[in-house]
Amino acid sequence: MPSTTSRSTATSNAAVDGVMEAKATQLAARLGLVFNDLGLLQQALVHSSFTNEQSARTPSNDRLEFLGDAVISLVISETLFTRHPDADEGELTTRRAAIVSAAGLARIARRLDLGEFVVLGAGATLSGERARNSILAGAFEAVTGALYVEHGMEATREWLLAVSAPELDEELPVQKLKAPKSRLQEIAYAETGRPPHYRLLSSEGPDHERTYEVEVQLGGRVLGHGSGRNRREAETAAANEALSSLSDDTR
Repeated sequence: MPSTTSRSTATSNAAVDGVMEAKATQLAARLGLVFNDLGLLQQALVHSSFTNEQSARTPSNDRLEFLGDAVISLVISETLFTRHPDADEGELTTRRAAIVSAAGLARIARRLDLGEFVVLGAGATLSGERARNSILAGAFEAVTGALYVEHGMEATREWLLAVSAPELDEELPVQKLKAPKSRLQEIAYAETGRPPHYRLLSSEGPDHERTYEVEVQLGGRVLGHGSGRNRREAETAAANEALSSLSDDTR
């Protein structure tokens, strides 16, 4: 006869499975996707932080994320190649990076409200991980991977082109598409022959809610400050402010 603990665990697991199935069903309806194997979409929503807390009872979306990343890169590369026949490799690479980077895919994921469906561990949920670019981008890649496994390349390509249409249709100059730190580095080398210098001003808070403050200098002059949940985010914010400052100086 099962122990009280075993019955309690089974009940808890059933409740969790029910919540995860409901999330997958709701997302499929919102995105207009049909899954004969709903378990695929369900798995695409499970972040490894949840899996780790559940002692690996539920597979995470890591494998689907891996597959989706490759599919997205191929579809976006092929589309840009066709739409920009006069672009060289450097321009195509920059345009692709603006879309398939963590920040680019997270922007699409937010437009789809994908974050509310991701299944995170309790610790990750409490620390606000749901809003992070890496979590959102990974979930979008995993959903794409699940769609590819279920329906193949053509259906996946059609869906990807539809949800990424705003980014693909945006005809910004290549320079505007480069990451802020890359743009600032190019300016720094052109003006001083040296890269910009990022200085960490502070790092405060507990590990799961730490805030970093950074300043960036160009030729000894402080041009921007930024804050973020990690040093990279803070440096990107500082680079953005520096670019705005330099733009104001040239007006």
